[in-house]
Amino acid sequence: MKWLIRILFLVVAAFGLVIGALLLMPGDKLATILAEQVKAQTGRELKLSGDVKLSFWPVLGMETGRVTFGNAPWAGSEPMLSAQRLAVGVDASALLSGDIRIKRVLADHPTLRLERSDGRGNWELHQPGNSSDTGASAQAVESRPVTLEQLELQNARLIYIENGAVSMEFADVDLSARWPDVTAPMEMQASMPVPGGNVKVNLNIPDLPAFSSGVVTPLELSLTAPGGGIQFSGRVNLAGEMDGKTTVTAKNTHKMLAAFGQGGVTVPEGLGRVANVSGQMTYTRDGRISLRKMVAVLDNNRLEGEADIQISDPPEITARLNAGDLDLSSVSGDDDTSSSGSEADGWSKATIDASSLALANGTIRLQANSISVPGMRFGKSDLTLNLDRSRAVLKMHPASLFSGHLNGQVVANNRNGLSVGGNLTADNIDINEALVTLGDIKRLSGTGSGHLEFLGVGQNEDQIMRSLSGKGNIEVGKGVISGVDLDRLMGRGGGSGGTTVFNSLTASFTMKDSDLNNDDLLMKLDNFRADGTGRIGLGARDIDYLFTPVALRANAAEGISVPVRIVGPWSGPSIKPDLTKVIEAAAEGKVKALEDDAKQKVFEKVGKELDTTVTDTGQIEDALKDKLEDEAKKSLLKLLGGD
Repeated sequence: MKWLIRILFLVVAAFGLVIGALLLMPGDKLATILAEQVKAQTGRELKLSGDVKLSFWPVLGMETGRVTFGNAPWAGSEPMLSAQRLAVGVDASALLSGDIRIKRVLADHPTLRLERSDGRGNWELHQPGNSSDTGASAQAVESRPVTLEQLELQNARLIYIENGAVSMEFADVDLSARWPDVTAPMEMQASMPVPGGNVKVNLNIPDLPAFSSGVVTPLELSLTAPGGGIQFSGRVNLAGEMDGKTTVTAKNTHKMLAAFGQGGVTVPEGLGRVANVSGQMTYTRDGRISLRKMVAVLDNNRLEGEADIQISDPPEITARLNAGDLDLSSVSGDDDTSSSGSEADGWSKATIDASSLALANGTIRLQANSISVPGMRFGKSDLTLNLDRSRAVLKMHPASLFSGHLNGQVVANNRNGLSVGGNLTADNIDINEALVTLGDIKRLSGTGSGHLEFLGVGQNEDQIMRSLSGKGNIEVGKGVISGVDLDRLMGRGGGSGGTTVFNSLTASFTMKDSDLNNDDLLMKLDNFRADGTGRIGLGARDIDYLFTPVALRANAAEGISVPVRIVGPWSGPSIKPDLTKVIEAAAEGKVKALEDDAKQKVFEKVGKELDTTVTDTGQIEDALKDKLEDEAKKSLLKLLGGD
């Protein structure tokens, strides 16, 4: 029995001496031994600096100063891991039974580079010379359970490299994770500073071993950021590809965009200053996002459809959307409603914010029951919006507007200052509704069709309207002009109470330097026609126009033609007969009357002399011929001795 006690004492003493030797060993010597062992087991270089401290029970641990851990031979030259300080601890008792229970991994200011190429990951460690091991030994290594009770990275820099290109990089990240049991989910929390606050991520992977081996596994993710957050529930693989239900909530889209590096972008009201977007989302490793069964609530607007997004700067979007009543009346982004729209004495000079044209590139197809935009309201419409580097082209096929239909396109270009233009064809438009909306002109009504090409340049309504150029034509069916009674002016009596009812109206026009000029207006009425020529000031909001009514042949004796001149501002033009034209016409009539009177007196004098009635010049000639014949007969009878 004594010898057994002695042997046990010698073993304990020897073990104690070994432990004591390790504890008393200089830090640099311990670092060298550890680096050699890591090199032998993984083939990677481990460099430790500063004092190396060891603990053995109940936690087998190590704490060191600055540390770097080499990368895989096929990966980049930068180390896979570097940190200013590192502490690692393993459950000693579990290790004796073959389990690897990591109690803690603490790293201060670490930089972690994860690289993947050709199906390989730089986090996969193989013992040199044994990369092709098979059989029981390899299975034994793989079967050892590894768990993690505490992982903490403070002020970390995380880099993910895919096939030699950096696909994700984050700085100043605080990260903690735990995986206490092989069958338990892996839980991770991360936080990083961004403009306006912090982004926080909570992540849950129910089956970490399957995920680590490359199998597609479930994932729950919650992200909160200044102004909003993202929720995801679905599946993910090791390459970061995802598929699942996604919800993006933005209580303040401006702050949320700034947090993700899109500061300075102003989202107009109606396009999602407050937003909630949900759908089935698929994300692929090339940065493409597909949204199906999407529902987007943007401020007070609701849209449904599908979209494909390529993550870039700016993002590329292809979408097909359906909406009910869509309110984009504040899309200009002007918060000062008092200065928006038309002013009493001219167009608004409030700056138009067109920065939203730079939010994205791509193509968006929209079908809606109605669309309200600044100053007007579309009915049921089918539109396609093409966005390309701050230039938007809106195609209508068709759009319902002013109780009719518009086909064609309008363009807004904000690449080098704002310009707007269009090429439109209108059918069955309510002329009164259109003129009141576009120019506050209330005197003309009817249903018409036409064509318009236009271009304007400027940063506000006033500049754009004063630079307008283009051309067009219009055809109106039966309609009414208020404030002008052509029947009364033409001397036909009663009239229609200060209005003119016409059967048709046609005109063509050109626009240059904000003036619309027309010289071929033709208006047809039951008994008259009216020609028109003049200028309409689109920038100055004034008019100088002359209507000239002409009696039809059947009514030539029922009155005099009285031209009407319309002069002054749109809000209250002067409408009155053109007296100059009336005087000229009257003077011509007086001359003709004098000529007729003189001619009548000549006829009477000649008739008296010739003893006959004369009413025209031809009768004078006949009467003279008859008189001469009669006188000749009388002379011949006297010569022959007759009576």
